[in-house]
Amino acid sequence: MHEDLLIKFRLLKGREIEADELKQIILEDSHHRAYILALAHLGARPRTEKEILRYLARKELDEQAALIAIERLKREGLVNDPVYAELYATQRMRSQLKGRRLLQQELQQRGIKRDTAKEAAAKLNEESETEIAIRAAMKKWPYIKGEERERKQKLAAFLLRRGFPSSTVREAVKTAAQEDLEDEDGLMLDN
Repeated sequence: MHEDLLIKFRLLKGREIEADELKQIILEDSHHRAYILALAHLGARPRTEKEILRYLARKELDEQAALIAIERLKREGLVNDPVYAELYATQRMRSQLKGRRLLQQELQQRGIKRDTAKEAAAKLNEESETEIAIRAAMKKWPYIKGEERERKQKLAAFLLRRGFPSSTVREAVKTAAQEDLEDEDGLMLDN
């Protein structure tokens, strides 16, 4: 039992506890344990409400204690799903070269509500999404085999799976193919 609870309930050696008071102590201890476990789980990285609830369920804490811990973490500003969604989407777009649609889907899988995930994805800059799609296309293009038309189709399918909109995919495929042609022309001139 945590010392805060010992002080709160004035639990001293030799003191007798009534049944109602024992129930209250056990309930408070359960709430406190849920909060401490959730706090420790947050220590590694930011998490969503749903991720913390799943974690506490795996630790076999009752749902009511878990919900109370979540509310306390929200009041303290340690759990904030809309802020988490925006940061996650921005970071993953840049580092993983992913588009809005895929990021929105990933956020929903992490327990972010559909509206919040959609809002976070909508806040991403369209120009940077196009730049990211072009970067992903340029990175993938040399590894795609086949005729140029077939390579373009494969690249487009790859970018669509990455969650980029079709207009952005068309531009990225065109840019990657164009760069490849320019590189080949430059090599021919060097010979």
